[in-house]
Amino acid sequence: MRRVPQLKWAVPSNGTALFLCQIQTRIARRPRYRGVHMDSFPKSELQTGDAESALSDFELTSESLISVDYIAPPAAISDYVTTLYHFRCDEPLIRDIQPASVGHLAIFPRGRGHMHFRGGYSDPNPGTAIMTPLSTAVPIVVEGPFHVIGAALSPLGWAALTGLHAGKARDRLRPAREVLGADADTLGERLNTAYRDGSMSGKECALAIGEFISSHARPINPRHRDLIRIVNMWLGASLNPVLDDLMDAAAYSPRQVQRLTERYFGLPPRALARKYRALRAAALLSFPQLTPEFEYELGEAFFDQSHMIREITRFVGRTPARLTDERAPYLAELIDPKNLRELG
Repeated sequence: MRRVPQLKWAVPSNGTALFLCQIQTRIARRPRYRGVHMDSFPKSELQTGDAESALSDFELTSESLISVDYIAPPAAISDYVTTLYHFRCDEPLIRDIQPASVGHLAIFPRGRGHMHFRGGYSDPNPGTAIMTPLSTAVPIVVEGPFHVIGAALSPLGWAALTGLHAGKARDRLRPAREVLGADADTLGERLNTAYRDGSMSGKECALAIGEFISSHARPINPRHRDLIRIVNMWLGASLNPVLDDLMDAAAYSPRQVQRLTERYFGLPPRALARKYRALRAAALLSFPQLTPEFEYELGEAFFDQSHMIREITRFVGRTPARLTDERAPYLAELIDPKNLRELG
């Protein structure tokens, strides 16, 4: 398969990092459900289906009703944080699908709801939370208004801040105190109160979260840090990176590479490449027109069109037909190639 040097994207720096209320991915055939209870979500569908199927009976919240500000992280934390953000949606009920993403540290000054994961389990959002790295797209249902302020963590930032094995911890929304201790709760309570009473803006709260990360990040083994960089480069080399290339570049045995990649990225190399293939394919499909080179790259990356649709739906939570929907500006921002960069 040919390599396309221009495709230097490994992970989104803002879009997939957020709880975004995206335009519905299927035409609604039922009326909007207002005031639905959190326990009425069809969890059983997540045990066998994908996130989009599980939300097929619900109309997702329109893009016109939400606002997101992205705040560039200060240079001191740019290796640890891909973006800071401030999200607002003031609807009484919000439904969405969160694409597979990196981990987060976030506060929730307004809105309470649940993330619904594969396997049929759900996690509520606490006032201050750690969202662990997501291996697939995940439905969310929230009683609004819903405001979120937070930081999206690179694999290096995840390890430096939490010290957790990303693979063992993945696919959860946990109270931050369980991972970061009482300091995280103290920070969250202070920022949530200040945001609600108007004494701090969303940007100020986001920068305060960044300061917390800077002061609590711990050093990472230099050899492990180098492996994170190598994995990022490998992911960015192609839509279908060759596993042997990673093994040749890493200063570890194949078994160690498998183990350490899952520790820092949440998935072993093959599964990780599959996840980012779908995210990057979605970015390519957002182009108004593809060059022959990009069309060839997409054609070589998947067995056939149905395979591509299944993969993008699994990891992005939307069918390719919706990726260029002009009514979904935030989805377009999510998958714009300018917002994808190497982590670490």
